[in-house]
Amino acid sequence: MVDKTSLLAVLPEILLLAMACLVTLVDLGVRSPLRRVTYALTMLSLAALAALNAQMAMNVDGTVYAFGGMVVVDSMGSWLKCFATLAVMVTLVYGRPYAADRGMLRGGELFSLSMFSLLGIYVMIGGHNFLVIYLGLELLTLSSYALVALRRDNGTATEAAMKYFVLGAMASGFLLYGLSMMYGATGSLDINDVFKAIASGEVRHDVLVFGLVFVVAGLAFKLGAAPFHMWIPDVYQGAPTAVTLMIGAAPELAAFAIAIRLLVEGMLPLAIDWQQMLMVLAVASLLVGNLAAIAQTNLKRMLAYSTIAQMGFMLLGLLAGVIDGDTANAPNAYSAAMFYIVTYVLTTLASFGVILLLAREGFESEEIADFAGLNQRSPLYAGVMAVCLFSLAGVPPLVGFYAKFAVLQALIASGSVLHIGLAVFAVVMSLIGAFYYLRVVKVMYFDDPITATTVAAPTDVRVVLSLNGALVLGLGILPGGLMTLCADAVLRTLTT
Repeated sequence: MVDKTSLLAVLPEILLLAMACLVTLVDLGVRSPLRRVTYALTMLSLAALAALNAQMAMNVDGTVYAFGGMVVVDSMGSWLKCFATLAVMVTLVYGRPYAADRGMLRGGELFSLSMFSLLGIYVMIGGHNFLVIYLGLELLTLSSYALVALRRDNGTATEAAMKYFVLGAMASGFLLYGLSMMYGATGSLDINDVFKAIASGEVRHDVLVFGLVFVVAGLAFKLGAAPFHMWIPDVYQGAPTAVTLMIGAAPELAAFAIAIRLLVEGMLPLAIDWQQMLMVLAVASLLVGNLAAIAQTNLKRMLAYSTIAQMGFMLLGLLAGVIDGDTANAPNAYSAAMFYIVTYVLTTLASFGVILLLAREGFESEEIADFAGLNQRSPLYAGVMAVCLFSLAGVPPLVGFYAKFAVLQALIASGSVLHIGLAVFAVVMSLIGAFYYLRVVKVMYFDDPITATTVAAPTDVRVVLSLNGALVLGLGILPGGLMTLCADAVLRTLTT
């Protein structure tokens, strides 16, 4: 019989599954082209779940294990679930008008599949067993494949879904094979037991490293780090923009969570090995992302390469935690990485929100040239986009600057000459990256508009987008609260 503690630990997952099924059933009777009832029920459910996860994050005492250690509830996990839920809510607000114009709301699949993909994110974040994490990953990716192909009459979206499916299946195979090697070496699927087995020193190191290579490769694909980035530009450009935002925002939080669960909580004694792998991934991502983005004329594709570069920067935080076996810098480094990924998702939501807002029926506003003279047509939305681009470039006092600063500070605090060199390299790459962000700002403010049409948006989209842009600016001016939240959450996870 399942005990009460275990049921309370997975209460968010139970409620999300129940509401996802209810939304699917209720939608069968909805006739509104905008699926108003389905949309309202989905948003209410997600709002309640975000509040529940925030309450659990503030009230959880240390770390709670459930279902025989297969599930973990801690402050970091609950906050990541809360942020992921809010990200999905914002994505649906931005994406509903776009989806309605393109016939993607003929059924309620957009809402139900979004909720099932969020359930996969929940399971990944809360998993403390190799199989549980993998099941969550598969639930997320299978829902994502269907979302990318949701616009069935569009050849580009179908092609993007096929590429995503083939490359995603290969990456899942890498991760599963790596986890099976770790199981074969340690004799356990439980992350705590794996940690103890590796720390004992009685396990063959060569077998562990062989498995670790495949685990890191699978994680790198999910994060979109080079050289496992091949799917990102094609899927970002080919998928309907609302779906691009769905797969480019909240899932990054889950990918960060399983990196912490597997590498830090499960394989910390192998840090000297996986940190070297992450260093190669980070350097390659910063190079490929920033240099390839310069050549892009499609804004979605440019932001895809930008994502690769941003993930490279976040990986720098993860590789600075353990120095010569000393873990003193770990809380600082991992909290900087968490702060970076949360602020990146916040900025991505607003930037894609503007792209969705400018898209009209029969017209995708995704070329950089489509933003020409946006300031003359709508100063507010041009301002929001400029704030997001400056933030991604790391311009003070926006939140992206403090995210980059936190990671660089963690690298330099390690005292390692190699890490200081990586910090200098990251700054140089950021300067190169500033070019393609500023190019879009130049087009918005100094080029003549192609069309004189004014930009109209539903009230909910206008309000949420304005708040989203204000948060990117406000958290840059006052970053202390979110930084403290991330530091406290990571410290609790590492010490319990």
